[in-house]
Amino acid sequence: MDIFIGVDIGTTSTKSVAFSSSGKDLFKSNIEYPLYQKVPEMAEQDPDEIFSAVIESLYQVVAQVKVNYPEVREDDIKLVSFSSAMHSLILLDKNYTPLTNVITWADNRSEKYVAPLKESGKGKEIFLRTGTPIHPMSPLLKLIWLKNDEKELFDKASYFVGIKEYVHYRLTGELKVDYSIASATGLFNLKNLAWDEEALKITGVKETQLAVPVETTYQFEKLREAYAEIIGISDRVPFVIGASDGCLSNLGVNAIKPGEVALTIGTSGAVRVVIDEPRVDENERLFCYALTKDKWVIGGPVNNGGIVFRWIRDTFYEAEKTISDSRGEDVYDVMTQAAANLPAGSEGLICLPFLGGERAPLWDANARGTYFGLTRAHGRDHILRATLEGIVFNLYTVLQAVEETSGKSVSIKATGGFARSSVWRQILSDVFDREVVIPESYESSCLGAVVLGMYGLGIVDSLEVVGDMVGVTNAHKPISQNADVYKELYVIYKNVNELLKTQYRSIAEFQRK
Repeated sequence: MDIFIGVDIGTTSTKSVAFSSSGKDLFKSNIEYPLYQKVPEMAEQDPDEIFSAVIESLYQVVAQVKVNYPEVREDDIKLVSFSSAMHSLILLDKNYTPLTNVITWADNRSEKYVAPLKESGKGKEIFLRTGTPIHPMSPLLKLIWLKNDEKELFDKASYFVGIKEYVHYRLTGELKVDYSIASATGLFNLKNLAWDEEALKITGVKETQLAVPVETTYQFEKLREAYAEIIGISDRVPFVIGASDGCLSNLGVNAIKPGEVALTIGTSGAVRVVIDEPRVDENERLFCYALTKDKWVIGGPVNNGGIVFRWIRDTFYEAEKTISDSRGEDVYDVMTQAAANLPAGSEGLICLPFLGGERAPLWDANARGTYFGLTRAHGRDHILRATLEGIVFNLYTVLQAVEETSGKSVSIKATGGFARSSVWRQILSDVFDREVVIPESYESSCLGAVVLGMYGLGIVDSLEVVGDMVGVTNAHKPISQNADVYKELYVIYKNVNELLKTQYRSIAEFQRK
């Protein structure tokens, strides 16, 4: 029996999933780790906690395989391939020891350097070459901030890497970065598939201080024996570098043909489509990242997905959570049912869900959340439903930008934690006013990593084999009455959003006093 393992190094946890050759997910392990925030704009994690989570999740999955399939031999585990969150940064000393925590995509401390870079004109020039929007999420801005505000620390560093490079260096002794993760740094030239000279000059970083860029199908020479022993596998098992979580999610839901849109809502969210060559949005609303050197993903990420839903839970539904926990139930099921009991449009309450700043389509770390239209007739369930609708309104705005750049979409395939909720799926279909397809497997990034690894090793001859592996899909069609309501409200949503753009910086500066 052939076993293929996908590993997704995520923002809140690392997940390892064992798949059969047909794409069936057999076993999984999910290890969480904390986010460290000493000040509001900070969002860091411990790189060694993440590395331990990678090792532990792999160990647990391999152990489950061995217990349930005792006939599996060492050579039956065919590969381990990786997905990872983008935009992270770690400073290492000359011995490859971390000088900092992982500075994640959600860290906004470099925000004050965004406007000067954009106003100088250099920001757009770099964006057009690298495909990464000028935003605090990107390592480009993080490095500018560190060079100016943390110069002593910056000067101590011998290497500047992301979490994926750090994990792979510890596992294999090789400091490599795949084209996909590199293309999300703001430092990588999409045309040349090499580090961009002008971007490096602005940051003060030398090419020798960065990992060596390689194809997303690159296979490491060998896993260190000590870690192979801990995990419980042969050190001959191929470890494939893989790609970024967003790009692999497209592959994992079989959205890799023209016009096939992948939409994800997890902690954050994104709308993405695959194209055959790099293309950038002149209006700077979208990213362009590599899946392989011949497949590129354009789209827009949003900060505010399930994390806002969690804020609603913790702020308004604490009692329900306590009761649900005592009964072994999921409080989110209680909440989504409450939302389902209200009409589409939340009786005229609109939410701009920017509780954590926003990336696409605003690209403004100062953006703040707003409830518009609130009256005494509204209660907490209205706030709940309006929030779900607001998250989807924002994703719809991103979809419109994607279609302007890549052409009209022919299908929408949605995944992520939200996809478990039929209520949220229906809101998505109604706001978009088109059919939304939900793949059976929720493990899209891990499955994408496995398919990419199989393709890289020559086990399959095309990425399109994923079409036979995603399993049965569920489809939601729009309810015309609801779609009409959302069309009317969306116009108001866009107008309010436009009016507030000029005030986000003011309120953010007031809050930082």
